[in-house]
Amino acid sequence: MKQVIRTDRLRVGGPYSVAWRAGDFLFVSGRGPFDPSSGMVAGDTIEIQTRQTLANVEAALEAAGASLRDVVKVTGHTYGCIALFAHE
Repeated sequence: MKQVIRTDRLRVGGPYSVAWRAGDFLFVSGRGPFDPSSGMVAGDTIEIQTRQTLANVEAALEAAGASLRDVVKVTGHTYGCIALFAHE
């Protein structure tokens, strides 16, 4: 059975949920670098945005009674960073 996880600590737009639980598994998705109070991207550096993304993931996990220590796998996507790794 699937259970939708909700929390007031994060802003969720559209048809998305903070997370969902299926049996013993918890799935958290789409927690980008958005400041929950403003809905805007936090900061202007990859470091600040990464910290915000992890804080958002942590809030979603906590809403489900879990923590970052319970995470088994993470898949991260970066957009617009190709230029940082390009060689001329």
